[in-house]
Parts: sequence; C-alpha cells; structure tokens
Amino acid sequence: MTVILRRVNRIVLGLVGLLLVVLGGAVLAAGFDLPVPSWWPWWGSSDVLLSRADRYRWRDEGWWWPVVIAALGIVVLLALWWLIAQFRRARLAEVLVDTGDGEGATVRGRALETVLAADAAAQDGVARVRVLLTGRRTAPRARIALLLEPYASPGEALTSLTNEALADVRTSAGLAALPAEARLRATKHGARRVT
Repeated sequence: MTVILRRVNRIVLGLVGLLLVVLGGAVLAAGFDLPVPSWWPWWGSSDVLLSRADRYRWRDEGWWWPVVIAALGIVVLLALWWLIAQFRRARLAEVLVDTGDGEGATVRGRALETVLAADAAAQDGVARVRVLLTGRRTAPRARIALLLEPYASPGEALTSLTNEALADVRTSAGLAALPAEARLRATKHGARRVT
C-alpha cells in the first residue's frame, strides 16, 4: 500500500509541478512580451490577470464570496492533510501485547524487529535481513527482506522463516496472527571456476 501511495504522491506532485511551471512560464512570457499561443488570455505587460469588470462581476451576488472562501479553505485543508501524511511514520512504534490480566503491555516495535531479524539471520544460508513492522499496534504486519547466499534454497529459507522466526515472535508477543510479506534476493557472486 505504501508503495502505491509513494507512486501516487510522485505522479500528483509531478503533474502539479508541471502545471505550475507551464502556467508560470506562460504568464512570464506574456509579461516580457514574448510570443505566446493565440489562445492565451494575457498578451502583454500591460494586460492584467483579472480586469476591473471581472473583479466586480460577482460583487452583488451573495453566494459568490462564501463559495470562493469555502473552496479555498477546502484546498488549504487538503494541502495540510497531504503535508501531514508525508511525515507520518510507516514504521510501527509499539505493539500491544495481551498479558491476560486485561491491562496489556506494550513492546517497542524496534525490539520486535530486532528479534525477528536476529532469528531470521540465524538460519542457514541467510546473509542479511531487514525487517519493518507496519500496521496497527493491535494488528502488526511484518515486511521482511532476506538476502540469501548463493547456495541457499529459497523454499527452505521461507519455510524456516515462517515456522521458526515468525512463529517465535508471534508466540512471544501473544499475537493471534502476524501477517508477513517476505522478499527474497540472492547475493551477487562470481561464476565458479572449473578446473
């Protein structure tokens, strides 16, 4: 989901940036009396963006200014929401553990990530592990990237990860389920020499 949001972010930012550059460049070109397309509404440095007639056209309409202010307010709120969403952390800060007494306890997300990474790295054939916990504190999800040695079997590595490392963390944290997405890659290695 976050990959899709990143792509949408980049596409929207790119389109808004392109639109602003084109509009700003066209207004500057018209202001410096450079050639502009025939359909462009502003032609020269003496032309204004809003004429006096355009500015006073809606003055007597009682609904006009409240609609303009509401629309601009919505645009500002959407922009603020987008800005705040950029700083939201994807990493889960803590996980709620059911202790059985009704109170519960919290475990730092980084601690669970470290334990899961250490368990996964202890498997035979695993060169490096990266773990990221996402989701809600009551329903965490794990994203795991395994870098495998050239001799390692991906099927065995995935089975060991599921049956050992994920099961241990799920049991120790008292979680009913710990959905995980695992990405496997092999280390780069040179070809063997045959003598």
